[in-house]
Amino acid sequence: MGIMDGSPVERVAGAVWQTQHGTSPFEPMGRRRHATQFVACFPKPVGGGRHDSLERMFCRWHFCHCKKGVAAVGKTKRGKGTKLMVLADGAGSPLGIHVDAASPAEVTLLPATLEQLDQAQLAGSPERLIANKAYDSNKARQQLVERGIEPIIPARSNNRKATHQDGRKLRRYRHRWIVERTNSWLQNFRRLVVRYEKSVENFKAMLHMACALICLNRVWG
Repeated sequence: MGIMDGSPVERVAGAVWQTQHGTSPFEPMGRRRHATQFVACFPKPVGGGRHDSLERMFCRWHFCHCKKGVAAVGKTKRGKGTKLMVLADGAGSPLGIHVDAASPAEVTLLPATLEQLDQAQLAGSPERLIANKAYDSNKARQQLVERGIEPIIPARSNNRKATHQDGRKLRRYRHRWIVERTNSWLQNFRRLVVRYEKSVENFKAMLHMACALICLNRVWG
């Protein structure tokens, strides 16, 4: 309700004692001043009727406007959440992570997820990318081809114009369980199951730390 927590106020602040008594009496207190003298200087209520519970509760508090909402949090059918996009190699080691709100579809977040490969500065570009039907888009497949990556993305039943649907290459889709295993490894970290961090930068830092631990376990485990 004040400067410390920054929460908004439901009612108008004009009815609070703050407007009657000015700033908080804790400000003029010095280090050498006795506590009894300090308490005796508390301003007394000004006559003019009874005060409601809101005035008694928020007496001498500073009010400020606060913007609601947290970054990378979006609404879904089951509530609000954060979407985690993970890129993994053939062994299940995470190569890149992108964090965004849960509202956008996965296929719209594919370009931002592929940029994580450029930031990772890998020795070589991946030969193919295996994704589920949520990424069924001819535009997304074309973007992968332009980057020199073969798309292994099966088409939905209602998409009759899907490209890159060679049945022999789509057999590799059975290896998609590897990235699902990587997702389950990340869910073993309690701090990632529920997003405790309000700042998205802190949440990404926890994700990178978890990925580092997974890679170390793969090497030394």
